[in-house]
Amino acid sequence: MHDLLTLDAGIALAAASLRLATPLVLAALGGLLAERAGIVDLGLEGKMLIATFAAAAVAAVTGDPWLGLLAAILAAQLWALAHGLASITVGGNQVVSGIALNILAVGVTGTLSVAWFDLGGRTPTLARDARLPVAPWPDPDAGGLAALIGGHSLLVYVALAAVPLIAWGLGRTRPGLRLRAVGENPDAVDAAGVSVVRVRYLALLLGGAMCGLAGAHLSIGQGAGFLRLMTAGSGYLAVAAVIFGRWKPGLTLVGCLVFAVADALQLRLQGTIPVPAPLIQALPYLVTVMVLAGLGGRIGQPSALGQAWRRGG
Repeated sequence: MHDLLTLDAGIALAAASLRLATPLVLAALGGLLAERAGIVDLGLEGKMLIATFAAAAVAAVTGDPWLGLLAAILAAQLWALAHGLASITVGGNQVVSGIALNILAVGVTGTLSVAWFDLGGRTPTLARDARLPVAPWPDPDAGGLAALIGGHSLLVYVALAAVPLIAWGLGRTRPGLRLRAVGENPDAVDAAGVSVVRVRYLALLLGGAMCGLAGAHLSIGQGAGFLRLMTAGSGYLAVAAVIFGRWKPGLTLVGCLVFAVADALQLRLQGTIPVPAPLIQALPYLVTVMVLAGLGGRIGQPSALGQAWRRGG
């Protein structure tokens, strides 16, 4: 236990937290974009899972991680389009649509992984050159700050850069302001001559791309292949982070880091304290429940969130 309290252990914990937070940040930002446009997006888990499989499957067959990354983005966007068809075009229940897509992703990835690779629901282990490269600088072996920010997959830095970029885009650009307006008052946006349907579909597609990056990080960035149910509830944690962050990118990042630190901590606590492993493994989810229970209502949510829209309706 004493080894966990050293400076080197603290740096290692922080570095691991960054890696574990990356898929949460990317998926949460994708969900945030959809929800700021008024679409409840509980399908983050399914989009991440289908992207995780697509990335690993394509990288395993082609040996090219960039093709795997592209496949992950396209697969997640396909799921986003399905959610848009059900919730925007048809006007169905957005919560039901998202949950249904999560369930569908479990079935599709499980079936295809067995049918294509016959390895019990996983893909072949990927060689180093079939995985996304790590940043060449700084060298984590140098210690100190370099050990914290060096040696990560490129998507770790993409996630960190995406937070201020999306915050700026939502607050300072015309497309971002339109997206926010659609989530607050779609009738006013329609009266101004802007297509509510188009904005919501674009928000879902962009959010799908973010989920694609999140899934790719799990299987070809941080990991070396696909395992069944590999996302392990990360999409639901991302949804919780959006609520915790009150639909703001900066606070959403904080929520993701809280959950990631809890996850990294439980990995290090296993075997070091006399507590059953399942209880320790539940730590990130217990943190999620406690955080959400303490929020005291859905403060800050877009006014039109979850409301189907029809012109003149």
